Amino acid sequence: MNTLGLVGKNISYSFSNSYFKQKFEDLKITDTTYQNFDIQDISEFPNIFKDHPNVKGLNVTIPYKEQVIPYLHKLNSRAKKIGAVNTIKITKKGKLVGYNTDYYGFKKSLEPHLLSYHDKALILGTGGASKAIAYALKKLKIKFQYVSRSPKNDNTISYESLNNDIIDAHKIIINCSPVGTFPNIHECPDIPYNAIGREHILFDLIYNPEETRFLKHGRERKATTINGLNMLILQAEKAWDIWNLY
Repeated sequence: MNTLGLVGKNISYSFSNSYFKQKFEDLKITDTTYQNFDIQDISEFPNIFKDHPNVKGLNVTIPYKEQVIPYLHKLNSRAKKIGAVNTIKITKKGKLVGYNTDYYGFKKSLEPHLLSYHDKALILGTGGASKAIAYALKKLKIKFQYVSRSPKNDNTISYESLNNDIIDAHKIIINCSPVGTFPNIHECPDIPYNAIGREHILFDLIYNPEETRFLKHGRERKATTINGLNMLILQAEKAWDIWNLY
């Protein structure tokens, strides 16, 4: 029996598990299972293969998209440029190859909503997911700045420094932080929402809840709002292709 799975921390809520189990049913696949590998520290990662020698592929989620890289034998060129991995293929020779399909899922989800004035973006958060978002924005020729609680470079600004002018100048705002995820659904990134208008796109990588407080604020101000579900489906399908086609 082949095994696919998700590596993360506190991932009982995971979309991937139910998504792939349904996929196996639909395709009448009976020789493959999908399970969560909920580890408290990345040092536990090698134990997955000791305990489950039939693992053929893995998805990787928060907080291990960057931390997992030293454990891999090779990175796909795009994952290397991004600096984060969310999909791992185990080759027939037992080599672990890292890929990034978050980039693909985000780009395909955002593109249909873009208009000429969507030329600048704010990325809220600086974790592994934000790196794939930044890479996609570069490919779309959209300038961006990171927003962080503790800025470490010139392309990162603090939440405290955000003002109405900055929000108005950046018509795309992407939440890559976990703020607002279930069960903390009453939380939202601390930005000046009163400066958001109908020309804005608010994109939240979170999909549970379906409408986060961040997106609700955007909808109330007539902005276009997009949650992370379509991105998740697209990246999952791309991961499936990698496991089966490459």
